Amino acid sequence: MSGAFGKGHHLHLIDGSAFIFRAFHALPPLTRKSDGLPVGAVSGFVNMLWKTVQDNKGADAPTHAAVVFDKGSITFRNEMYDLYKANRDEMPADLRPQIPLTRDATRAFNIACLEQEGFEADDIIATLACKARDAGGRVTIVSSDKDLMQLVGDGVVMFDAMKNTVIDREGVEAKFGVGPERVVDVQALAGDSVDNVPGAPGIGIKTAAQLINEYGSLEELLARATEVKQPKRRQTLIDHADQIRLSKKLVQLDCGMALDYDLDTLEVKEPDAETLIGFLTEMEFRTIIRRVAQELGVDAPAVPETAPVAAEAEAIEQPPFPEDYTWIRTEDELATWIARATDQGYVAVDTETTALNEMRALLVGVSLALAPGEACYIPLAHKQNAEADLFATDALAEGQMPMERALALLKPLLEDESVLKILQNAKYDYKIFKRNGIEMGPMDDTMLISYAQHAGLHGHGMDTLAERYLTHTCIPIKDLIGSGKAQVTFDKVPVDKAVRYAGEDADVTLRLHERLKPQLHRSRVTTVYETLERPLIPVLARMEMAGIAVDRNTLSRMSGAFAQKMGALEAEIREIAGEGFNVGSPKQLGDILFDKLGLPGGKKGKTGAYGTGADVLEDLATEHELPRKVLDWRQVSKLKSTYTDALQDHIDPATGRVHTCYSIAGANTGRLASTDPNLQNIPIRTEEGRRIREAFVAPEGKTLVSLDYSQIELRILAHIAGIDALKQAFKEGQDIHAATASEMFGVPLDQMTPDIRRQAKAINFGVIYGISGFGLARNLRIPRDEAQGFIDRYFERFPGIKDYMAETTAFAKEHGYVQTLFGRRINTPEINAKGPGAGFAKRAAINAPIQGTAADVIRRAMIRMEAAIAGLPATMLLQVHDELLFEVDQGHEDELIARAREVMESAAAPAVHLTVPLDADAGQGVNWAAAH
Repeated sequence: MSGAFGKGHHLHLIDGSAFIFRAFHALPPLTRKSDGLPVGAVSGFVNMLWKTVQDNKGADAPTHAAVVFDKGSITFRNEMYDLYKANRDEMPADLRPQIPLTRDATRAFNIACLEQEGFEADDIIATLACKARDAGGRVTIVSSDKDLMQLVGDGVVMFDAMKNTVIDREGVEAKFGVGPERVVDVQALAGDSVDNVPGAPGIGIKTAAQLINEYGSLEELLARATEVKQPKRRQTLIDHADQIRLSKKLVQLDCGMALDYDLDTLEVKEPDAETLIGFLTEMEFRTIIRRVAQELGVDAPAVPETAPVAAEAEAIEQPPFPEDYTWIRTEDELATWIARATDQGYVAVDTETTALNEMRALLVGVSLALAPGEACYIPLAHKQNAEADLFATDALAEGQMPMERALALLKPLLEDESVLKILQNAKYDYKIFKRNGIEMGPMDDTMLISYAQHAGLHGHGMDTLAERYLTHTCIPIKDLIGSGKAQVTFDKVPVDKAVRYAGEDADVTLRLHERLKPQLHRSRVTTVYETLERPLIPVLARMEMAGIAVDRNTLSRMSGAFAQKMGALEAEIREIAGEGFNVGSPKQLGDILFDKLGLPGGKKGKTGAYGTGADVLEDLATEHELPRKVLDWRQVSKLKSTYTDALQDHIDPATGRVHTCYSIAGANTGRLASTDPNLQNIPIRTEEGRRIREAFVAPEGKTLVSLDYSQIELRILAHIAGIDALKQAFKEGQDIHAATASEMFGVPLDQMTPDIRRQAKAINFGVIYGISGFGLARNLRIPRDEAQGFIDRYFERFPGIKDYMAETTAFAKEHGYVQTLFGRRINTPEINAKGPGAGFAKRAAINAPIQGTAADVIRRAMIRMEAAIAGLPATMLLQVHDELLFEVDQGHEDELIARAREVMESAAAPAVHLTVPLDADAGQGVNWAAAH
């Protein structure tokens, strides 16, 4: 059909930018053999475009079509909000030269190729879609981008080419909980971490949809925000109204762009065979050339044997996620899957259990995936109904193998050194299998693969990764087990529902591995993953399972002593105040400090109460005794509630020990995080805090041994910044703080006073974290100008530090990340931000290579430690930042210290040759306090 675009015409708008990135991230690396040019993304793009053209022939074929691209990264939205898309990854170096080639590919297919400076592809698509709709035609937007869903309706649909599904009004409502006309309202509230749209803090898609459905529109909601019943939500809407309105402007597509072309110029044309095959031949895409030549009825030209073959883009055509997966009921069925996995050499694995605590969780079932869309679930302990007893074996649902027999069949596969096990958060499953007598063989962890590449950019949980890299929303676990008081354990979930959920977990894990693993080399972090992340999984798992003995009686006595001290402090505080009040009430404390005592600096918040945070009290503590006493009271209160009381609940009744859980992918810098309970934040700067370590004890006949890196971050700073005076002091084994003080203040070492040394120590550690004159003044309780003078003098004496800071900041601003000495990439998405967060982002970027390198060093030591102490009756129990804690049989302490010290002090080599020595201090005792 020709003529002016109107009724009866059908426009296809293909989101070209989405096609490119899908292709790049989905496929393994591919280069043109004749000259080494990267062409993997071009190959995937061409295959996706060809498939789209081939799949849209017949009665409903498009009469008009265009592929729409982004042009540049700066658009009118950046003028509204300079942080818009500020956290996006820098374009990979091997993708950059492929971008113009995808435009050439589009033209070779004889399809209109559209882009426009200052506007995103989405805005071009929006304008054309609205024009076509208004002219009476139909529109299909070939994309799954949620930002385009606001256009659906009135003759406009979307088509997800990867899932082969149409997204209509009902599809949008299923995604957002509202119709297309209110999608922007929901997005404005929920924000978008990918595009850095701020939204309303704490409000997600579900809550946003509820609010919009209740109030009708965003404008009405903001106008009536004071009527919202939930207090926190109400205050968020009031406090962030302007930010929410800005967010709506950012997500609202521009349907009125002035375009250089009209709909009639987009009429579909057959590709010219010579042009298309000429382009494909130039790219050396032999497989697609054969297909295109056959379709166009021409002979395929000879392509050199050196051209890439079948690896071109088959992987991009992933099957859609199935509605269900295979339910394994018999040994023969399981044996078939095991044989296939063994022959294939890799398999994705996931476990379903009754709890998140691996030490107490019971295994309920195991899922396997061999290919995208091909997964199975082996139910093992599902009960007949929700009322069945957790431990009752006679209440098992039908269609399940005996657990003992199933695990016996799985054990050879899972322990096979020649079969790669692919998992998400592998440490959890490793511990579950180990508690069931299986020591898993080689593993890949998709969570850690993502973390190695994208630390600081987004989370690394399965749901987040599936949304981001597979555009797939996983089945929420609460759909199966419920939430709140009605929540049940997974063994109470009907098997048929569990099959789909568990199979999807394994399927998603396998697909993520196919997407993410090939990207490691592009980010140049393969070595980081292979030497610092993956080998740590079994090491940490064994440490967590070992746990550490804790004396409940000691904790109880400490809790009683802390309660008494809190009472005494409360009495002193009330006496100073001259009246009784609740010391734990920020409002009452504020009234005392600023209204009654008239202390300076009181600021009221929106609730009308004065701020009494730690920073406020620390400033006031230099002027008055009451805030000092309150700080003391708060510290003792936290020790009691967070540690001496709470730790008692964490003692495992089966082992009598506390089993913390380490997060490998927690901190952006590579530092491990400890949870349930957190044993890394026990304060040691105060006598009360140090006493808590007395409750961590060695069992009878054993000793606790601690080895702690001495001032490792200062040593790394001296190396990286090339500070000769500090390097020499470390080499000579001097007191580094005294040496710094001597260098700064010109005081001979034999005349050093404790006060001068204390000041130098505060500066030494403060500089690493980019401390300001204000911060140092607070720490030393001295005037700000005096503190700033200290910092200025420090930089004069050690100019290499200032150079390091400037160079690191410049690198971060140019590249969007910084690196440790071992190649760990720490992304800095906020480094170019303006406003209050700018200073923090800069300090974080300066500190990250130092703290990250220290974290890498101790990771390397932990990975080597097990082999080094093999044969000794010793176990590594805890890692606390720069310290490792061991349990060893009495009589073997010195040998353990000698071996462990050797590992720790040589941990950087041979990857990095430090120009300062690493020193590890050792101690031993009947409890942790005595050992450290």
